[in-house]
Amino acid sequence: MKILHIEDVPEISEVFADILMTKNHCFESATDGKKGLDMVLKNNYDLILLDMCMPNYSGIDFLLDLNDKKSSEIKKVVIVSALELDEYQIKFLKELGVRSTHQKPISVQGLLAQVEPEITT
Repeated sequence: MKILHIEDVPEISEVFADILMTKNHCFESATDGKKGLDMVLKNNYDLILLDMCMPNYSGIDFLLDLNDKKSSEIKKVVIVSALELDEYQIKFLKELGVRSTHQKPISVQGLLAQVEPEITT
């Protein structure tokens, strides 16, 4: 599975990479949303892990631009963020098409649960 992680803290991406690459997944990362959007527009990913709290270009900026430019990819997005989302924000994200939302820290099992079902579909 080809996975993109959009996260402004490189150390978090390194941990995710270690976990996912040991399960033989292809892993790429971007440290800002604009670079991540460019990568999604140019490449095909099976899963996009997205942080919501990033400077200059937030997760919501990424989602709104992705919705305008390549809306079919939103269903591949899993939010993994320290941001506490309220019920209205979660409802908005679900209506937009986001697959799921998770709050950091996410367990290894929680992370893998987002990836492993995709192998069988």
